[in-house]
Amino acid sequence: MPEIKLISWNVNGLRAVIKKGFEGFLAAEQPDVLCLQETKISDDLVANFAFEGYPHLYWNCAEKKGYSGTALLCRDAPLSVKKGIGIQKHDTEGRVLTAEFSDYFLVTVYTPNSQNHDENKRPRRLDYRTLEWDVDFLNYCKKLEEGKPVIFCGDLNVAHKEIDLANPKTNRRNAGFTDEERAGFDAILQEGFTDTFRYFYPDTAERYSWWSYRAGARKRNIGWRIDYFCASPKLLPNLKTADILDQVEGSDHCPVSLHLTL
Repeated sequence: MPEIKLISWNVNGLRAVIKKGFEGFLAAEQPDVLCLQETKISDDLVANFAFEGYPHLYWNCAEKKGYSGTALLCRDAPLSVKKGIGIQKHDTEGRVLTAEFSDYFLVTVYTPNSQNHDENKRPRRLDYRTLEWDVDFLNYCKKLEEGKPVIFCGDLNVAHKEIDLANPKTNRRNAGFTDEERAGFDAILQEGFTDTFRYFYPDTAERYSWWSYRAGARKRNIGWRIDYFCASPKLLPNLKTADILDQVEGSDHCPVSLHLTL
């Protein structure tokens, strides 16, 4: 069976990361599909991009310029590609792209950040994120799963367990580590999806995928694991390995990867 290599990366601006070695990374890693989040590219700019070895490029851009956005770079053309999840209130920010392949669906997602605290000392977008987005996105993936197994990946903007961030106690009520967001990830697992990194490394600590730009956090490895590959139960026998490519720079996130045979 052929092995498939998938990589996901929140690039925090595609034009910025291209100036920091992105194409060298792509040539070195050569994934079959590269899933990108936070491209910050608008529809009028997508024709300006081409990447050697990746003739099939797909984009979902936010209506607001310079904001959010997702993309797929594919060696082989998917059977179909869909933008968004089919719910208008969620689909203006370019946060989801779904590619259908012969054996599975691949979804790249940039989950909304719950943002800074409001006057009630709660993240401003927490209710939207947890009561609306998390519920609807999970339902979308479960609906896809009725047809084929699903892999979804990207910046989920939540550290699930205390092992997934360097300072859990001081971040307990902060965006990305609230009880509500963590419960949203619990729901993903309860619906049968597997956090593939934890599948291979259940007890491995100090492996993170995002670091603040402040106070030398990356150099000190004061980070969070908020970028994931999650897979349907039917795909578990096909999983080979998952990894966090924390040596790769260019963004405040690093890439994460999944290898499987199909």
